Amino acid sequence: MAERSVADLVVQRLLAWRVPRAFGYPGEAIAPLIEALDRSGEPEFIPARHEETASFMATGHAKYTGGIGVCLAAQGPSAVQLLNGLYDAKLDSKPVVAIVGEDISGPLGGAHQEIGLSRLFGDVCNQFVQYGRSPEDVAALLDQAFRTAAATRSPTCVVLPRQLQEALVPDLQTQAVGVITATPGEPLARVLPHEVDLDAAAQLLGGGQRTAILVGQGGRDAAAEIIEMADRLGAGVATSLLGKPVLDERLPFHTGVLGEVGTPAAAELMGGCDTLLLVGTNDPWIDYFPMPEQARTVQIDIDGRRIGTRYPADVPLVGDAAETLRALLTRLRGRPEQGWRATVESSVDRWREVAAERAAAPADPVNPQLVLQELSARMPGTGAVAVDVGSVLYWYARHLTLPPGVKAQLCGTLGSMGCALPYAVAAKLDTPDQPVIALVGDGAMQLNGLAELITVSHHWQKWRDPRLVVLVLNNRDQDGMGGGRQPSSDPTHRRPDVPYAGWARLLGLHGVRVDRPELVGAAWDEAFAADRPCVLEAVVDPAVSLAPPEPAFADLRGLYAEGAPARKVREQVEVTVNADDLV
Repeated sequence: MAERSVADLVVQRLLAWRVPRAFGYPGEAIAPLIEALDRSGEPEFIPARHEETASFMATGHAKYTGGIGVCLAAQGPSAVQLLNGLYDAKLDSKPVVAIVGEDISGPLGGAHQEIGLSRLFGDVCNQFVQYGRSPEDVAALLDQAFRTAAATRSPTCVVLPRQLQEALVPDLQTQAVGVITATPGEPLARVLPHEVDLDAAAQLLGGGQRTAILVGQGGRDAAAEIIEMADRLGAGVATSLLGKPVLDERLPFHTGVLGEVGTPAAAELMGGCDTLLLVGTNDPWIDYFPMPEQARTVQIDIDGRRIGTRYPADVPLVGDAAETLRALLTRLRGRPEQGWRATVESSVDRWREVAAERAAAPADPVNPQLVLQELSARMPGTGAVAVDVGSVLYWYARHLTLPPGVKAQLCGTLGSMGCALPYAVAAKLDTPDQPVIALVGDGAMQLNGLAELITVSHHWQKWRDPRLVVLVLNNRDQDGMGGGRQPSSDPTHRRPDVPYAGWARLLGLHGVRVDRPELVGAAWDEAFAADRPCVLEAVVDPAVSLAPPEPAFADLRGLYAEGAPARKVREQVEVTVNADDLV
């Protein structure tokens, strides 16, 4: 049997866990492992331009695929740069394994670039941070890191000294022949609430007159059950940002995203409900939830630690969303009076009219809402969307209608800029035969996007479908949020105007720059027709207001008296929450 090193053993364990690729940045302390990956050819090693973007790619991989992301880095500053992407994984509950090399045998006596890695990763990877000590222990150590990441839906970390990576592995290792029984990234068991809790939840929901359902990312794969539940209860539906891709947004009772980035219709839904069903959501916009004691609440979540953290839950249900909803549906009978549903649908219709008016409003030079609306009309029916932080998030939440089946991801809880292009790379590498769209502001593009276009240029010719379209909203606004303020007259207070489309062309990609509203649609057509990845640079007006909807600070239950005509309720809601004031 040929001799193999610990680095070769690591590659074998990655393959056993069905890891298709690992993201990282080369360094001396991790070089033996990268060399072993190169020798093997799989998993594929994807070098990013920066360790932070490598960790975002690993987290993006976990978000889009449901598998376990893997990132590699060396000690010292290289390890420090992993933290942002790992915190993204921790806060959005995604499994990622960070493998960090350490080399303390340098000429400076171990002080060069040495950082206490256990303490550095002790918070973000608090479920599991371990050092490799001997060749015999490495296989079991890696398996435990992967099992822990999958079971806790969180990042873990394994530190491998360079000398250990280079060490030879004994031929007989019982620890290295274990069978992987869990599907990476998925729950390790079927989880259902107790029967008595399901009975209590069904009784509560069945007694509601004005039900709202708020859906988060935990509702993934439960769309059919959620829609059936909404019809059974005559409910309106809103989503968190992370839950936006779960349901078909064209449904007449779908009010859109809840929160500051969301819609007045979603705020009105929360303001008027007397019963609330939370499905797999940890939405942070608590100001937009119903008033205290307004709504009786059932919350479904696979992680019991999240129940009641945002809004009090009368009946907590710890379980898988789809199976728990199916169990509830067998306990619910009949349909309620449909006045509430009619009111919700009127609110949705009104918001859609307002959204179209906002997108059509004149701007100097281009209205960013128009850019997203024109994309919405051209969205491919498959593929993925990656969204960055900033004003682009507002326009995505309100103006982009996702076709069913299109995946969309963002840095939902951490809210870190610079996530979208690394996410898009991870999504494209996983599905090279489908289109991917990244929605980025000029701030995020200057932060790391310009560099990661080099990664795109390095890989795109291997993709069956070359379409990776990067929208850059170029508003030159220094704080990256727009928001209706007039741009500063002092050029030092404005973000430098970079030729984003021109930079793409220098890299051998396609680039389109649009600064006239009547050409926005044609610019999207050109971007999607290109035979290579494209940067679509839209020069937009930073003075366009973000217009956050008014939260339901007042309890609106009194407006929804039993039997009140939908038209009368609509008129009263328009007085209380006047959408036209938010334009």
